[in-house]
Amino acid sequence: MDCPFCKIPAEKFITESELAFAIGDIHPVSKGHSLVIPKVHTENYFDLKREQKIACWDLVSELKVILQERYNPGGYNVGLNINRIAGQSVLHAHIHIIPRYSGKSGGNFSIENMASKLFSE
Repeated sequence: MDCPFCKIPAEKFITESELAFAIGDIHPVSKGHSLVIPKVHTENYFDLKREQKIACWDLVSELKVILQERYNPGGYNVGLNINRIAGQSVLHAHIHIIPRYSGKSGGNFSIENMASKLFSE
């Protein structure tokens, strides 16, 4: 197995728990873009055990506090891609936490824009 997430040294962690850790994304879409990653290699979020999912979401909440203190964003996008067809580039389950800032382009993501694109095709 050649998983880049399994090779990340602990000194790179922003924060961690027994079952998960958080790091900065190496290709951030905004300042503070981070990932929460389960420590046990599991390709698909839906294959994680219940306690791993809980640990990941607890860390998302902890990371939000850290990012808020550090960068003071106006909002967040939080989500995950599951399998390559959905945009998952590293096949190790992970959750994106993307801070958003007033006046900054964030890819113009909104539910309204997504719905508009879906129904116009």
